[in-house]
Amino acid sequence: MADLFEFLERTGIAYERCDHPAVSTVADVERLVPALNGARTKNLFLRDKKGGRHALVVVAAEKPVDLSRLAAGIGLERPSFGSPERLQKHLGIAPGAVSLLALVNDERHAVEVFIDRDLWQANALQCHPLVNTATLVVSRDGVERFLGATGHAFRLVDVPPPVPTAPA
Repeated sequence: MADLFEFLERTGIAYERCDHPAVSTVADVERLVPALNGARTKNLFLRDKKGGRHALVVVAAEKPVDLSRLAAGIGLERPSFGSPERLQKHLGIAPGAVSLLALVNDERHAVEVFIDRDLWQANALQCHPLVNTATLVVSRDGVERFLGATGHAFRLVDVPPPVPTAPA
């Protein structure tokens, strides 16, 4: 596993750091992490139905995501959440710590990266630094430099909202 902070230092990527109690959900973040610059993110580690393709989809924390509608936009057949074992194997992290920064551990480039176009409008993103007890604020330019330095191409996608259900 790479030393993330050493990697950020070596590649000249600036960040703000905030340590906090462990958070595993967006609700935990809202409750336990002080207001920080940058957009809060939600990170979905997905696999296709056969388990051969893996994707990291990053959206704004407050944006609901319908996996079946998302599938068409990212070309993943019947996506589901990757298991903790797959998460550890491909990104070297535990559930609750998923973020773009975990791609530092994906040296085989086994994980495809998709970022919601709406989120990409933010000047900075909030990301866990491989653990869920801290949050880093990294500028959008810094995120782009990070992805380039790790060798990960990313695709901007329009993450569709869930289809409203008719009242009963």
